[in-house]
Amino acid sequence: MMDLFPEAEKPVEIIPAKKLSARAAALFVAPADHFQTRPVEELRLGFDGISGDFHAGSTRRSGGREPWYPRGTEMRNERQLSIVAGDELAIVAGRMGLPEIKPEWIGANLVIEGVPHLSMLPAGTLLFFKDGVTLKIDAQNGPCRIAGRSIAENADMADIEAGALLFPKVAKRLRGVVAWVEKPGTIRVGEEISARVPEQWIYQA
Repeated sequence: MMDLFPEAEKPVEIIPAKKLSARAAALFVAPADHFQTRPVEELRLGFDGISGDFHAGSTRRSGGREPWYPRGTEMRNERQLSIVAGDELAIVAGRMGLPEIKPEWIGANLVIEGVPHLSMLPAGTLLFFKDGVTLKIDAQNGPCRIAGRSIAENADMADIEAGALLFPKVAKRLRGVVAWVEKPGTIRVGEEISARVPEQWIYQA
């Protein structure tokens, strides 16, 4: 008999929500005129992001990551903070033939320890800091040539342009995530973090 009511959707695998424990291993802030950061002991956060930071603001201008808007369109700033993991940066450094990549070279604001595969945390993950701050992850931070050039220059690579081009190729899914401030306050080095990873679903083939 003909199936008059075929399955409307493919079956899905539901991955339940879970909690992870982590730590703020290092903090950084960028001057207002440049994306590279410098280490600090604490970050003061408002709804606009890090006070005085290069990426602070409730809105930002669209760029190459938003081809659906004319470049320079004012839009919501969901990229207030750049978050990375030391173990992932070590992998990228090895692929680039470097002894290390310092977080400040690529404009990181926060280094988190204790979360495996940090860059794979899904959008909507909440980071609850012990002293009250909450950050909400928006997306993976795609590696770009600007950050690659910064690495190449700071690491004194022989071929700066080659280094700039290599970084986007070897750092996919290892560049960390971007986040915005859901609940403001102050973050301090060494502070404990509880991450709530939301329920996810995967369509089956």
